[in-house]
Amino acid sequence: MQPSPFIGELVGTMVLILLGNGVVSNVVLNKTKGSNGGWIVITAGWAFAVMIGVFVATAFGSAAAHLNPAVTIGFAVLQQDYSLIATFIPAQLIGAFLGAVLVWLQYLQHWKATEDQGAKLACFATDPVIRSGSANFISEFIGTLILIIGLGAISFYGTANPENGGIPSGLSPYLVGMLVWSIGLSLGGTTGYAINPARDLGPRIAHAVLPVANKGTSDWGYAWVPIAGPILGATVAGIILSIFSI
Repeated sequence: MQPSPFIGELVGTMVLILLGNGVVSNVVLNKTKGSNGGWIVITAGWAFAVMIGVFVATAFGSAAAHLNPAVTIGFAVLQQDYSLIATFIPAQLIGAFLGAVLVWLQYLQHWKATEDQGAKLACFATDPVIRSGSANFISEFIGTLILIIGLGAISFYGTANPENGGIPSGLSPYLVGMLVWSIGLSLGGTTGYAINPARDLGPRIAHAVLPVANKGTSDWGYAWVPIAGPILGATVAGIILSIFSI
């Protein structure tokens, strides 16, 4: 099988979710080596997951390495080119689902050892600390707005001459990981910072269909927030970037 943008997005997103939801599982499930590791561990793990996911997506054929429908939509709005949406978003959703399945397998013995159903859902999908549809939506909107604007800035400086203050393009995956780490540390405490519809929806579907021991509800009443908030945030960010020609 030849590398392709579809395969790159699928495999890259799968790795993103395996490592990202993997660190959540390591921290919140019972009887793991990382149990109760805390928010710093989770945000760092997600940052590294994004960085490695970008490298993997590129290696498997996706030079863009979006791994996130919000990124695909935001840059489509910025560039007025919507041709990648039909290829990238299905790949991202499939990859996110498969990554969640791998997390379930990795921690197979720990689901039964954990009684807290909310903790088990957190290993797949996001949920807010204080539930308020409008406030939670705003949190996801702002987080994704900053994500896309930050990516736009990194992309802009990555194409500039390093001798004139530009960023060498090879540093971009590391900077993207730092951007996601910053968002998690600063803005993620309200909703768990999905900032990625595939990151939430794919694993939420996996939670619904997998035989997770005593798993409880998949909380579909909240599922619209980490989809709609990031999509609108990305769209507005794309418009802002286009206005300033970044």
